[in-house]
Amino acid sequence: MKTDSVLANQMETLALSIAKLTENEGHLPTEVPGLTVFKKTDAAKPIAGLYEPSVCLIAQGAKRVQLGDEKYTYDTQHYLFSGVHLPVVAQVIDASEEVPYLGLKLTFDYQEITQLMTDSQLPPARTKRAERGMVTGKLSPPLVNAFQRMIDLVDETEQIAVLAPLVRKEIFYRLLMGEQGNTLRQLSAMGTQTYQVAKAISWLKAHFSEAVRVEQLAQIANMGVSTFHHHFRNMTAMSPLQYVKQLRLQEARNLMLTEYLDAASAAFQVGYESPSQFSREYGRFYGCSPAKDVSELRSKLAQA
Repeated sequence: MKTDSVLANQMETLALSIAKLTENEGHLPTEVPGLTVFKKTDAAKPIAGLYEPSVCLIAQGAKRVQLGDEKYTYDTQHYLFSGVHLPVVAQVIDASEEVPYLGLKLTFDYQEITQLMTDSQLPPARTKRAERGMVTGKLSPPLVNAFQRMIDLVDETEQIAVLAPLVRKEIFYRLLMGEQGNTLRQLSAMGTQTYQVAKAISWLKAHFSEAVRVEQLAQIANMGVSTFHHHFRNMTAMSPLQYVKQLRLQEARNLMLTEYLDAASAAFQVGYESPSQFSREYGRFYGCSPAKDVSELRSKLAQA
């Protein structure tokens, strides 16, 4: 009970700190490397996006993230950890003008976690079997305290270069030692199936617009095709081809919205050979045609 009270007080302080940084709604990258803060004043409809390797906290409000058919809800008592790039559908489910959703995200790369494990002489992952690449965990006062110090550095720009790396180490050390530490250890330990599949996912993220063969991905992961397919689904909650399709649809949407490409041009640029197939798959995923979807998005952006 005492821990819950301490955590609640910490979250009130963290929310105030994020509110000072987010005068306007949306997301704001900070001068602290890898740290982004968020503000949302209404519970909007679900939005498709790509979660990068990161840990996410909510100081005020709540959010639901869907990965494949699985749903993850996190709030002021739980963090969300994404170990690899994952195409998801996310929705803020608790926010208002009076009490907005306030959150933060801290990205990471495997090399820094591997180095931290080496420097700390931490034991390897308990199992080499690939686990889900997205998990939620219970927040602790020491972990939230470290995030508060990270947020405080935004206003102390001259201290960032020296102190931010130290606070990062503390945050990821506490995550490694916490209830979901095994997932993070697997991602950073060469030889685990999670690490091998993560290598293939990193390649896929950079080459999704090319012709993708599962055999090629399996070779990158140093696995047989059926073994790779099994572990890929374990990590991402979808097949490799479903993963590629979601990446392509999301990138095409971004191109139409920001580069003003028409549907056919966007389809070709992300790897589709048939604009009609692209439109069909886009409609199934987003619920309407590319033209209508992008028009509605532009209208909402203009009103923001």
